[in-house]
Amino acid sequence: MPDRPPRLGDVIDDYCPRCRLLLNHDVASLAPEGGVAKVTCRTCFNTHDYRHAQLPTRRKAKAGETKSLMEQVLAGMPPPPEPPAAPPAPVRKRRDLWAEVERLKKK
Repeated sequence: MPDRPPRLGDVIDDYCPRCRLLLNHDVASLAPEGGVAKVTCRTCFNTHDYRHAQLPTRRKAKAGETKSLMEQVLAGMPPPPEPPAAPPAPVRKRRDLWAEVERLKKK
């Protein structure tokens, strides 16, 4: 309703610093000039100054912070341990099948 000044209890959009989102807010107090001074978030009920629905500016990354978070974590990790040596393959005796047949015949 842009044709009338805001009143207490009106619902307006504003940026909530606790939710970090642009959400519906109730007008909580008015400035002497007739503008909105404070608003209350309808989601988390946090009362804060009216921010005119402006999102905060993003911080610029410093020169050393250009790596991704995963790369930063991996840089601080110790190197992985060496894998254990594979055990030698067991030596299998070759069976003499004819000797086995002869042994079974005697039974």
